[in-house]
Amino acid sequence: MCKILTEFAQKEGNKILKRTNILVFIGHFIPAYKAGGPIQSISNVVDRLGDKLKINILTSDRDIDDSAPFEGILLDRWNVVGKAFVLYLRARDYTPLKIRSILTRLDYNMVYLNSFFSFRFSILPIILFQLGLVRRTPLIIAPRGEFSPGALGLKKQKKIIFILIARTLGLYHNVTWQASSVHERGDIQRWFGEKTIIVIAKNMPPLINENENSRLIRKKRKGYLKIIFLSRISPKKNLHQALKMLKGLDGNLEFNIFGPIEDASYWSKCQETISDLENNLVVRYRGILEHERVDSMMRGNDIFFLPTLGENYGHVILEALCAGCPVLISDQTPWLELEKKGIGWDIPLQNSKKYHEVLQNCISMDNDEYSKWSEKAYRYGVKTATNNEVVQQHLKLFYRSN
Repeated sequence: MCKILTEFAQKEGNKILKRTNILVFIGHFIPAYKAGGPIQSISNVVDRLGDKLKINILTSDRDIDDSAPFEGILLDRWNVVGKAFVLYLRARDYTPLKIRSILTRLDYNMVYLNSFFSFRFSILPIILFQLGLVRRTPLIIAPRGEFSPGALGLKKQKKIIFILIARTLGLYHNVTWQASSVHERGDIQRWFGEKTIIVIAKNMPPLINENENSRLIRKKRKGYLKIIFLSRISPKKNLHQALKMLKGLDGNLEFNIFGPIEDASYWSKCQETISDLENNLVVRYRGILEHERVDSMMRGNDIFFLPTLGENYGHVILEALCAGCPVLISDQTPWLELEKKGIGWDIPLQNSKKYHEVLQNCISMDNDEYSKWSEKAYRYGVKTATNNEVVQQHLKLFYRSN
């Protein structure tokens, strides 16, 4: 590791010595993609800030539910991935002694945790720091929406018990929290108090080359609608309710489902609902979609549908918009007032009638009307992705915390 850092420093000259050296803990990182948003958040941080910050990442050696490690990576060694150094660890190697050894030898001046409830990639490092078993350094925690009502509602009792224990022990004393929105700041304060140090930094959007995406040609048939659902198949993402909302629609509808089956019993429940749908509604499970294929698949469907129980950001929502795909989502995300902007709809989950009306109207849209929605969605997505404000928010987060 020291040799790698020395060679890197020689290439970059003295400039690297002036950077903030960040050590990132995250459960999964590229080439993983099944874990969704957090992977994209950190990948985008690396792409956009890797020239300004020195970023080391500790992560798993495989994707969620995979039985084998990634091909083409060095295990237990530092890999150069884009503008970051990444250490992929086997589960059996992820022990307190191993992590303490890495933290003792590695050069860093800030630790960035991308979960609150992950034992290996958040709780264990916190314990090591707070017990004084490794050198104390500024700590940033990005809970990634884990304190939202929808997220906390899943396995709620266990989560609340841990929160209460953590508060009693003072595990999170003197840490800086990253909130992706004002709403998430409120969620954190609800559990850790108003005096908690919180910096709002929205999740980092991807680098977008507008020239590559400028040729936006879409055609939609009146009386026909192609919908894409792209997310983990779990109660939080609310596929089952999405399927129930399809019942009774007039016209022809194709519903394409992409995503890893995270909860087998929940998926069985969804399959039962699919079997009860009318013949004019064709529902297909299309498997897991690699991230590099997301844009083309969004362009091949008319709307993106995600009545989620809660998202602290929702990278896939932005990806849909950048592909010119209007979105139909719940009001439990930061993406609000979409209908007013002409780019989609954000609807309370209790209002099933409104969802049904929007879906029927989308089926009835002709190409001219749909093209207006699609063009506005595309322009809004690109404008959001190219806004430099989020970069400045992250720089403030990292340099303030240091």
